[in-house]
Formats: sequence, C-alpha cells, structure tokens
Amino acid sequence: MSQETGLAATVLEWCAGRSLTLATAESLTGGMLAAELVAVPGASRVFSGGVIAYDTALKHSVLRVNERLLAEHGPVHRDVALAMAEGVRHACAVRGVPASLGLATTGVAGPDPDAQTGQAAGTVWIAWAAEGRAGAEQLMLTGSRSEIREETVQAALRLLLLNLSDDGSDSGFSRE
Repeated sequence: MSQETGLAATVLEWCAGRSLTLATAESLTGGMLAAELVAVPGASRVFSGGVIAYDTALKHSVLRVNERLLAEHGPVHRDVALAMAEGVRHACAVRGVPASLGLATTGVAGPDPDAQTGQAAGTVWIAWAAEGRAGAEQLMLTGSRSEIREETVQAALRLLLLNLSDDGSDSGFSRE
C-alpha cells in the first residue's frame, strides 16, 4: 500500500465513521486523487464521485466557479480552488443531496508556466469545503510534472486529514 493509499484509507475511514460523503474536483491532478481514493477497498461507502475540470471553461460550467473570478485571476487561484471544492459537492450530489465534503486541486504541473497567467510550474492550490466551512492551502512544489502531480495528491489528502476534527460540529471540520 502506498503512502497516498494509506492516507486515502484514513480519510475514507474517518468519513465512513461519521456517515460523510466525499467528492473531488481535479484540474492539475487529472483524476489521480479520485484514483487514489477508489484504490481503497470499500471506498464506495464514502466516495460519491469526482469531476476532472481540466479545461478552465468546465470549472465554470460544471463546478459553478464564477466566470469573472476565472477571467480576473485564471484557474490557479485560492478562490477558484475554494469554489471548485464547494461546486463539486453539488455536482456530485446523490439523490439531490450534496456530498458532505469537497476536495479540489488546481495548479501548474509544468514544465512550462501557466499559459493564462504566467504562474510558475509547481504553483498549486488545494481546497476543501463542507457545509458552511472551507479552507485552502497554496503549495510551491518542485520536481517533474509527474512528481508535482503526485505530491499534490498526497498534500490534498494530508490537508483534509489536518482539518478533520472532533469538535462536535456537524461537518467535523475546524474553520480555517
């Protein structure tokens, strides 16, 4: 079992114990985060699905990211990641019920800078969202394209785990 799968199993186990569902919105990672989750036996108890919104237009049309935000800041931005995390909760609703948690990745894998904004390869935003709560973290990664994408998956799972809490709230998340 890889380190990522271990983290994925921990996330899924925590969610299952609280009857929470999880959905992913991925750009930079192109489905790798969802694949890591579904590699864990029993993932279907928690993982409702994911959206790969690699093209910026899909971030708006599928994940409901504000068009003006995308036009002003491009796809690699804190608020875009937050909107993706919230949007995927609704995009992956099951029987009209949004996923409890959304986890999103957006960034520049390289080797070239982002064509829309000029941001350097390795610039990554990860965000999570739950009902009424959300948080985001920026990473500046180095390495090859595949190393940046793989580290982003690990970092997304770690971010979610760091924000899991037993504070008695409905979502089980602490505010960031």
